[in-house]
Amino acid sequence: MLQVISLLLENKPGALMRVTGLLTQRGYNIESLTVARTLDPELSRMTIVVDVDPALRQQVIKQMNRLINVLQATDLTESPAVVRELVLVRIRTAQDTRTAVLKEAEIFGGRVADSSTEGFAIEATGDPEKLNEFISVMRSYGEIDVTRSGALAIALDNKKLRLQPPVLTKGGGNKVEEKVV
Repeated sequence: MLQVISLLLENKPGALMRVTGLLTQRGYNIESLTVARTLDPELSRMTIVVDVDPALRQQVIKQMNRLINVLQATDLTESPAVVRELVLVRIRTAQDTRTAVLKEAEIFGGRVADSSTEGFAIEATGDPEKLNEFISVMRSYGEIDVTRSGALAIALDNKKLRLQPPVLTKGGGNKVEEKVV
């Protein structure tokens, strides 16, 4: 089953490698991974979609929370959250179907990012199932190329982090302890 994990971590070299290394060591397949800095340039937010047995989901979160550089790992799989992806579709289509392609794109909330005499580059955002359907519809109008981002997720609950100063952990590394209020 696919698990959506949101991580808040220090924006330092090696942080991404530690997270992916943990998943690789355990034999979990990463379906998508998206990471970027937060408003605080010293922190990054990472969203990972990983294929994990449902019985092991809590264990994965506990293991993530033990990693150096990870301040908080949260399972958003069944929590109130918004999960979105971005898809870019380049479609080559005949002149007589261009209007229909534009109408279909509009139905899915797509926007033309570029156009040429051969077709369009269309961007759309939404939940993964909606984007799968959008791609299927576009495929019916002509030859397409697809590029897709990983999932982005944000929790909708009101929990706030209260971070504490780093504490020394076993093995000598610094780890930031956090409390959710």
